[in-house]
This record gives sequence, C-alpha cells and structure tokens, in this order.
Amino acid sequence: MVGENEENINLEARSRGIRVSRQRCRFRTSTMSVQGHRFLVVGLRTILGHLRTNRKLRFPAVIPDISFAPKRTFYQDSTYSSSAQTQIQQSKTEIISPTLGLTQRNLSAVASSLMGQCRPLSRYDYLDLGEVEENTQKVHLGRNLRHFIVDPDLARLVTSHLEEDLEDGKAVIFECNPGPGVLTRALLNSGAERVVALEGDRAFLPDLKALESSLDGQLEVVHCDFFKLDPIGHGTMKPPSMYSEKLFGGLGISEVPWTTDVPVKIVGIFPNRSERNMLWKLIFALFERTSIFRYGRVELIMFMSEKEYTKLVAQPGDLKKYQPLGVLWQLACDIQLLHKEPFSSFVSSTKRGAVIPSLQASEDHLCLVRLTPHQCLFTSSLTPANGASLIVMVKQCLTKKRSLLIDQLNTWSPENGEKILAELGLLEDTQTGQVFPEEYKILFENLHRSKDFTQRWLYDHSLLNTPATGVL
Repeated sequence: MVGENEENINLEARSRGIRVSRQRCRFRTSTMSVQGHRFLVVGLRTILGHLRTNRKLRFPAVIPDISFAPKRTFYQDSTYSSSAQTQIQQSKTEIISPTLGLTQRNLSAVASSLMGQCRPLSRYDYLDLGEVEENTQKVHLGRNLRHFIVDPDLARLVTSHLEEDLEDGKAVIFECNPGPGVLTRALLNSGAERVVALEGDRAFLPDLKALESSLDGQLEVVHCDFFKLDPIGHGTMKPPSMYSEKLFGGLGISEVPWTTDVPVKIVGIFPNRSERNMLWKLIFALFERTSIFRYGRVELIMFMSEKEYTKLVAQPGDLKKYQPLGVLWQLACDIQLLHKEPFSSFVSSTKRGAVIPSLQASEDHLCLVRLTPHQCLFTSSLTPANGASLIVMVKQCLTKKRSLLIDQLNTWSPENGEKILAELGLLEDTQTGQVFPEEYKILFENLHRSKDFTQRWLYDHSLLNTPATGVL
C-alpha cells in the first residue's frame, strides 16, 4: 500500500510539472508573439517615416511633397552630367531665391518682402530709421538754425512720393542737409542707387560717414551746404561753401543737353528765413543756365512754406499773390504739389543746438513741391544769353499790376504796342497783372524779334535799382 501511494504521488507531480511547463511554453509563446508584433509595428513605422495612422490620410496626398525634390539623373557622358548638374543648381536657386533679379548682396528676403522694396549691393539688411526721441537727441548736435525730419513715418511718406524717381535710377539724388540721416536711410531702403548727402554742419558728418562706409557705394557724403553753392565773388572757397563746378566734377557728373533726361534730383527743406532769396537765386541760375543748371534740367523736390507755395502758383488776377517770382517759376517749370505736412511734424534747432517744437503757428504747413524745368523752355529767341532780360522784363511789368500792358509795350517798342497785343490776342485795356506766364514768354520773344526793339528799358530799370554812389 505504501508503495502504491508513493507511485501515485510521483505521477501527480509529473503531471503538475508537465502542466507548469506547458503553461510556461504558452506564456513564452504569447510573450514572443507580442514582442514580435511590436517589432513589426516599429519596423513599419520606421519604413513609413513614423507616419501616424489616420483614417482621413491617404497616400496620394503625400506624393506631391516628394515631387519638390530635384530628380537626379546619372549619365555616363561627362557632357550630359555637367548639364544635369547645372539644371539641379538652377532649380535649387529658384527655390532658395524668393525674388529673382535682385542684385543686392546679403539682403534678407524677409526685409525685401516686408518693405516691398530692395536696396542693391548693401552689406547689411534693412537700415533702421531709429525712433523719434533718439533722432531728436541727435538734432542737439546741430549748430545752425534748420528744420529736420526725425519721424520715420514722415521719411517713408516722402520716399513714397519718389517711387518713380527711385525706380528710374538714372538721376543722382542730392539730399540737402540730412542732419541725423533719417530721410537718407529711408531713401536707401527705398532702392535709391546713388544718394549724395550734402551736409553743411560738421557735427553730423561722423554718423553720415559711418553710414557711408557700411554701404557699397550707394551713399556719398560731402561737406557742403547746398544753399551756399556758388556764392557771389571769387577767391578761396572753404567748406561748407563750394562752387558747383567743384561739386559736380568731384562726383563725376558731367554736363548734358537741356532736352535730355533729368541728371540730378535735389531733395531737402528750404531754410525758412531765406527761402525766397534762394528761389530768386535759383530762378536766375535756371534762365541763365549757370550753377547747378549748367549740368542739365536739375529737378528740385523741396519742402517750402505754404505761404510761399501759394504765391508760386498764383494765377493772373490775384493782385496780392501774383508776383514776378511765381510767374517766372511757372514759366520755367512744371510745379507739382506732392504733399502738405504740418509744421509741427518737423523739429527745429536754434544756433545753439537747442531743439524747439515749432517756429510758426501750428496751423502752418510745409509743402513738398516738385519743380521740373521744361524741356522746351529755351528757343531761338529765348536763350541763356538773354534769360536775365526776361526776368527784368517780368519784374518791371508786375511792379504796378494795375498798369496797362500797352503802355509798357510802347515804352519798349514805340508805336508797336497795339501790333504786339494783337499778335497775343489781348485787349488794349489788359493790365500787367492779368497776363499769363506763357504770354510773357511770347511777348518777350516777339519783342526780341522786333527791329524797333531796344533794350533801353533794361538799362533804365538797372539804373533805378542801383544805389547812389556819391560820385559826381
């Protein structure tokens, strides 16, 4: 009995061992199948690029992403292989370059697309125009009474009116007394290919020179005050005064015929106290083709007072505002008002460098005016040789605006007044203040062709305006 019990116990142990081993095998098999499934999933994810399963995702949607990669083609012939490499390089260039045709160097694509403009051949990206407070502090360096643009928004507004000028790229841009250089940087950011900064105050030169050295030739800084060009007299000339011949010659700008394109465009702000004197000086130089106008139809894009602008464009019949200076500028140039800006938008500096918000009433404005000389200004009868005579004639006619024009004509060309009036289609009771600028030009040309015309009126006018010398 004892032996049978022992044998039964051994059989039970064996059966339990077999069950345990079978369970272990099943566990190992299940474990291996789970791990194998995991390895399979990981492998599939690796092959498919770690794509996550999505019911809406379909393989055709992934195919276009692969098509952007340039195809590589292998050729046994070296000629074909070199051409294939060229095609690959061109395709890469088209993908990398967001704006084809740009000639600038190291100009960020983000800045170009943001501003909508490009600055060619610049070593640095978009030039920072600074803040109003920072630019106002720089104005403290100035030693002369002047007006400055310190607001970047105003500088950008000015350049927006010069888009066609900057896109053309043929004319050199002269900027008069840039000071802190806010407008200078705006012009460069807008794509100006060549800007010449004429700065008369030494205090602003170091900053402008540093900007010049950081560019690739778009900016040239000259210690010169545009409003002191070609002073009366001769002798030794020291900066900021300068002769236009030296300025243009040093910049490599040569004379061009009057009927060709505008060679130089001058941008700036007329001095408030001397703007009328500057306009007279420039109109004499224009009709005589001297100073800056010796080099061609130089265009002026200047800020001037609203009061002076209204006189410049006044029409016949306005006996208060219709003056000789306005008649001459209308006769010589196309006058275009680009923008009116409150005077308070500018910063004015005194001679001691102090900054004041305004020197005029708050309702006053500065007008940005474009003055473009006419191509057909000079004729066979009106030449630079007798241009000054026309100026004197207009001044003499408008001295008394209610006087009859026929009386003036009879003084210059006796007994020919009615004939000349008939040629112009004017009545005998026409007053000098009612004659249009173009009619004054025709009048002068007819007088110049007249055989009876003498320039005695010119000498009489000169004698009347010459102070007594005290010599008997």
